[in-house]
Amino acid sequence: MLSRRNALVMLACLIVPGVTGVPSFANAADKPRILFVTQSKGFVHSSVNRKMETRAPAEIALTQLGETTGAFTVDCTQDCAADFTKENLQNYDIVAFYTTGDLPIAEEDMNYFLKEWLTQEGHGVLGFHSAMDTYKEYMPYVDMIGGAFISHPWNSGTNVVLTNHEPDNRLVQSFGPEFRLKEEIYMYKHWQPEKVRVLLSLDYAKSPVGSPVDVSYGYHVPVCWIKEYGKGRVYCNNLGHNESTWTNPAFQKSIVEAVKWINREFDVDARPNPEVSAVQEEKARADAAAGNFNIKGKK
Repeated sequence: MLSRRNALVMLACLIVPGVTGVPSFANAADKPRILFVTQSKGFVHSSVNRKMETRAPAEIALTQLGETTGAFTVDCTQDCAADFTKENLQNYDIVAFYTTGDLPIAEEDMNYFLKEWLTQEGHGVLGFHSAMDTYKEYMPYVDMIGGAFISHPWNSGTNVVLTNHEPDNRLVQSFGPEFRLKEEIYMYKHWQPEKVRVLLSLDYAKSPVGSPVDVSYGYHVPVCWIKEYGKGRVYCNNLGHNESTWTNPAFQKSIVEAVKWINREFDVDARPNPEVSAVQEEKARADAAAGNFNIKGKK
């Protein structure tokens, strides 16, 4: 019988419905190259836990997604001190984060990454799940990624429903007008609606939970957002805690489209939409009251 890890390897090697038909690049040199950073200096999620394997489930899935679609190539690292350097960043177009805590990145290398590398056209960041549980008190990183984790009332076994604010937007079109799955969903501090374009949000009314919901920093729970960063681009998606999410066709399709958007193969409106966050804040507040959620913090 296959272990769960080996089963994921096999699943990740299949061409997944929903991400087929992506035009292949002529050769590897033409493809965007991703440095997938999965080092954990806090909690180690199973999706990035290599255990006795050479690659973790998320690393396998992202690498195989690039191979099956022909859309990008991936190098994975859990050694930021060695690999997240000014010199090595020259080899990449995109940095993907699935990390926790304060990473061992030299100050000069982080400054270069945020102030120079990421501001260049064709460069970008993919932030998955706990990328927002990384450098939570280092404001230059928080400002780039969009927010900092405070809690996850919706745990990994919770059925949640996401509202798609732009179902025709290629970055999230695969999720449909609303999307249902089991996932761990974060809440944030330092959320900056005036600096991001939110694309997906949690629907409280359809995502009941018994755990306390800390609304000290607001009720709205953004799940996916984008922003321009100089001439670079940032795509963040809270999904990815569960290993099963990494082989979900809708999630995978969104990643492929995000890579193509960062690579400027197409454009979408990335202007901040704080009015959406404002509407979602009031809706979430009302839904929480109607649903008798266990609210703590401000009411």
